[in-house]
Amino acid sequence: MKMNSEEWQEARVYTPEGLENARKVLEEIRGGREIWQAVRKHPVAGGGYLPKHLLVAAYHDLVDRGVWQPDPDLLARIRMKPVRTLSGVTTVTVLTKPYPCPGKCVFCPTDARMPKSYLPDEPGARRGLEHNFDPFSQVQSRLQALEAVGHPTDKVELLILGGTWSSYRRDYQEWFVKRCFDALNAGRRSASGDPLQAGSLEEAHQINETSDHRNVGLVIETRPDEIDPLELAWLRRLGVTKVQLGAQSLDDRILQLNQRGHDAAETLRACALLRSAGFKIVLHWMPNLLGATIDSDREDFSRLWTGYCPDEIKIYPCQLLANADLYPIWQRGEYQPYTQDELTGLIADVKPSIPAYCRVNRVIRDIPSTNVVAGNKRTSLRQDVHAELARRGQRCNCIRCREVRGEAIDPARLKLVDTVYPAACAEEHFLSFETPAGQIAGYLRLSLPEEATAPGDLPRLGSSNGFEDLAGAALVREVHVYGQSLPVGVEAAGAAQHIGLGTRLLARGEEIAREKGFRRLAVISAVGTREYYLARGFERGALYLVKSLS
Repeated sequence: MKMNSEEWQEARVYTPEGLENARKVLEEIRGGREIWQAVRKHPVAGGGYLPKHLLVAAYHDLVDRGVWQPDPDLLARIRMKPVRTLSGVTTVTVLTKPYPCPGKCVFCPTDARMPKSYLPDEPGARRGLEHNFDPFSQVQSRLQALEAVGHPTDKVELLILGGTWSSYRRDYQEWFVKRCFDALNAGRRSASGDPLQAGSLEEAHQINETSDHRNVGLVIETRPDEIDPLELAWLRRLGVTKVQLGAQSLDDRILQLNQRGHDAAETLRACALLRSAGFKIVLHWMPNLLGATIDSDREDFSRLWTGYCPDEIKIYPCQLLANADLYPIWQRGEYQPYTQDELTGLIADVKPSIPAYCRVNRVIRDIPSTNVVAGNKRTSLRQDVHAELARRGQRCNCIRCREVRGEAIDPARLKLVDTVYPAACAEEHFLSFETPAGQIAGYLRLSLPEEATAPGDLPRLGSSNGFEDLAGAALVREVHVYGQSLPVGVEAAGAAQHIGLGTRLLARGEEIAREKGFRRLAVISAVGTREYYLARGFERGALYLVKSLS
């Protein structure tokens, strides 16, 4: 059988001579030499150089055989794309199968091979297509790929993409999530040594509580008009902790022109319901929609922080695609994409106004430029915006721009900041540990529900819907500690993780809730973080973990 160049190179590494060559490279890197200087000094016999993922494989081989002791610092240096896990967790993205979407949005592309709004050559979506949308295969292959390049995979955030999650049949949803957990749990064995097999989603959850790949967050995406108490109870049963909502715009005229199918009031109602149930909220916002202008987009962006108050946002400028209903409208001259400079300027105008409690996850969709007919084709739009801000002498204050990431911190110099802000039906406290320079080492989102109802007569999350855990309770919606993701129980000098910041944030959250008269504290725990909260005095409820404050 003929091998391709990568397979041939890998075969040459996994020989005694190849491993010895990799060891020499690793020893020079450990001694302080720059990676590529060491690699070039020891070329592979027959031509070429050792790629990083093979250095990682050789490192693990040496450690597994007991030749070397584990060296986290060395592994960190040879890890590929460390930014993937610098936010403290490892994200694994999976895609659902093609399925009808209730939306008729004019900007949304349609491809029969893919779920609505996705294209087969988008990186994450392409992996789903390659694995025939099988959830087990997608998760397993992604874990293997991340481990191969040196990333820890014991704390995994599952990001489920694919049209409108709530429109899929619930038996498919349950099967899909269970198979994701089966992949995370693969290799787990009982005390007798037999492989653990989950017959139900609940059993898969239970196994994952102590799995080698624990789920620390489960994210789905849906539409605002799909959110009601029964839907939220179902999402909690699945283990969902974060919901992405396609808001797109908060201007009813723009929403109607683009045939979105809901109004801004429904988005506000959905945000209030999600917050009252403890979910993290991610809103998608789209500038340059049909009917929008630079000025109207600036005004629309400011509405995000009145009532809606998302925890995270994704800025997805409308991109004109040939397989969207917007294309013939553009051909008739009734739609005009912003120029590159206009779009960069718009986002640079609004980005400094983002509150300290919000994180900007994305500034552009990962759509290859070959699919874009007109308008922005630059995937480096975030960098372009930051360059423009630097030119103006401005900066963004969002969480992503202030994460400590891989930088060393001194715990004694961290300051606890309590940012209080009003949201629909709640008083929110964003508790953050910050360095003297204002970088965030960790934070907690505490929600204090209010009696007032949101526009549209907000339904109650009563016990009949499974929310008895929340009666008289303040809600911890998120605890997050930044820095390079570290395995459970592992410490590293100067790292923010595993030095007790989460415990201290919880203690302060309890104090605030008690001072405000709440009897209990409920946390929307991911399956893989249940043990963390149980060890800190919380008890299992129906859908949440709960702690008495009496």
